Amino acid sequence: MSKQQKKTQSLEGRIARFDNLSTIAVQRGHALPQEVADLIWARQLLPVVTRGDGAPGPFGTEAPISGAGDMSITYAVCPPGTGPSLHAHRATFETFTVLKGKFRFSSGENGGETVELDPFDTLSVPPGVFRAFRNIGEGEGVLQVIITGGIHDVDDVYFPAGTAREVAAHGAQHLEYLKKSGMYFEDET
Repeated sequence: MSKQQKKTQSLEGRIARFDNLSTIAVQRGHALPQEVADLIWARQLLPVVTRGDGAPGPFGTEAPISGAGDMSITYAVCPPGTGPSLHAHRATFETFTVLKGKFRFSSGENGGETVELDPFDTLSVPPGVFRAFRNIGEGEGVLQVIITGGIHDVDDVYFPAGTAREVAAHGAQHLEYLKKSGMYFEDET
């Protein structure tokens, strides 16, 4: 048995220590103003578990734990008043558990349905449903985000035309930057 196989089989090789987690690659060194980045991502997306099959997940392929079946886990860290705008997943379920803080979730074409979640409350959103979340607490909030089913790649996530308008209101170049980064925005039709 190789050293890598032994490490993977030991508990120590399957631990993700919160203090050692790193933000997803696309959030490191992006060229967006923070208020635009906050429309797209939680302030920090910290991958914990990736599928381990080499497929580029919506949060990248880097995580301390690789391979846990058809599931990925990421922590979404949000300062008060922040959280991504409406988006949907084509084929994956996105399940949120509040670990710290209080969050308001919106869903539907225009985000008209809302619900508030407190620590340890869980919400699971099926594929094709637009959702957004915002930390409505007074301190930093943390969500555990679990992605299951479908293909966990960047093409699975898409944004409605309204989110495209929100981004473009800060400058059309920011929307173009995101599109060139592989993000998909619905057209105004």
